[in-house]
Amino acid sequence: MIHFVGAGPGNPDLITIRGRDLLEKADILIWAGSLVSPDHLKYTKESCEIYDSKGMNLDEVIEVMLRGHEEGKEIVRLHTGDPTIYGAIREQMDRLEEAGIEYEVVPGVSSFTGACAAIKREFTLPGVSQTVILTRNAGRTPVPEGEELEKLASHKASMAIFLSVQDIDSVVEKLKKGYGSGDVPVAIVFKATWDDQEILYGTLDTISDQVKKANIKKMSQILVGNFIEGDYELSKLYDKHFTHKFRKGIEEK
Repeated sequence: MIHFVGAGPGNPDLITIRGRDLLEKADILIWAGSLVSPDHLKYTKESCEIYDSKGMNLDEVIEVMLRGHEEGKEIVRLHTGDPTIYGAIREQMDRLEEAGIEYEVVPGVSSFTGACAAIKREFTLPGVSQTVILTRNAGRTPVPEGEELEKLASHKASMAIFLSVQDIDSVVEKLKKGYGSGDVPVAIVFKATWDDQEILYGTLDTISDQVKKANIKKMSQILVGNFIEGDYELSKLYDKHFTHKFRKGIEEK
């Protein structure tokens, strides 16, 4: 059986209980060594075969999986964050389906939620934004037409931008066009939840210089939107005057 497991955003304790259990039972582990904490390897068996996928191509990864399956071994493919977000797992799963091999996907804590937790904020605030846009800047991997940053930013929703801090000037320029302002709050979270996590705060007008000064070029979430700073409305969920299925509200006098 092949298990695609999300390792979480950085701290090894943020893997799910199911993910850790599978890691401990694995006969073969293929892990993303360029992004996943090596501390996860402490939980593997001594007999576990370990492959670092950062130097492997798709054919090589699948070859290890096919061979392990033929030998009746438990195989864990350990991805960073949640494997369903920028995990490139579809191409692996399709190859397994072609070979008639069963697999499962075990979700993980994504770096975008890890980053928001690190800055102690909430993406979805009443009166501010009820939508979170997860995206990336166009680079060596293009984005489909209609998903350009400036178009997405025009919704004025909360945004979490992956894989783009190395192009911070381009990102800022596009976001300013979309939001129509340079005063929009921004937080850069480098290595969210890792021991060497670093957080920068600013606006679209100021954040680029801070990123360059800190020499941050990878492994960062760019969080953008008025959820970071500013006023918001209180939720109806805990409003004493609001009635819902489990509680009758108090009438205002």
